[in-house]
Amino acid sequence: MAEQVPAERRALVTGATSGIGAEFARRLAADGWALVLVARDAARLAQVAAELTDQHGHLVEVLPADLSTDDGCAAVESRLRDGSPVELLVNNAGISLNQPFLRSSVSDEERLLRLNVHAVLRLTLAAVGPMTRRGHGAVINVSSVAGFAPVMPGSTYPASKAWVTAFSESVDLTTRRRGVRVMALCPGYTRTGAHERVGIDTSAMPGFLWLQPAQVVDEALRDLGKGRSVSVPSGRYKLAVAGMRYAPRSLLRRFARDTRGRGERRSG
Repeated sequence: MAEQVPAERRALVTGATSGIGAEFARRLAADGWALVLVARDAARLAQVAAELTDQHGHLVEVLPADLSTDDGCAAVESRLRDGSPVELLVNNAGISLNQPFLRSSVSDEERLLRLNVHAVLRLTLAAVGPMTRRGHGAVINVSSVAGFAPVMPGSTYPASKAWVTAFSESVDLTTRRRGVRVMALCPGYTRTGAHERVGIDTSAMPGFLWLQPAQVVDEALRDLGKGRSVSVPSGRYKLAVAGMRYAPRSLLRRFARDTRGRGERRSG
């Protein structure tokens, strides 16, 4: 028999000091959740926690950890398995690389896989064990619209996000019958500062393509409440995903090559 859901709901959010992760932290704190925030920068993490505590008065626990390392993942796994119960895990931490595969390095590509894939796998597994034993809980794995097609020629980022989406859907098929939902959140271009941090020039991107983090989080939580296993925020990106899922692969590959060519001519 499932345990009663505790009065104090607790969420653990990775990559919680900026972008979508920070927006999840703000929204959940405003909704009355106790929080465990995870990020590499301990000073920034403490600052965010203090701000949320001052604003909302709820418990905010901090856990500095680099999830691209085994030690960082192990620290968060331990918290999920052995600490006070976590009702919601948001796997938001992730990176992209500002270089094509042919000019990349093994160390950079392995770091991307460790953060975007391995950490998601490890933390999801650590969370769903206790959740399924209690009979309730949820995991949101932040993926991307880019994972539905090879839309970034030469980049391994879409491949990593394709894995996150397929993984989340697959795990959800087995956990939801035990009261635990696992959902992939697949936003399009979002104003998080992530592109600027890795030096990706987005100046040519039309303004209408950009989403705000608050919109992404609102739609994610709404779709989680509806029991969806994949959330694609905004109608325009839902339409884009439908096209990527059902258009002939040859057409998508030609479009991606043409887009890449225009980008290279602009930067050349």
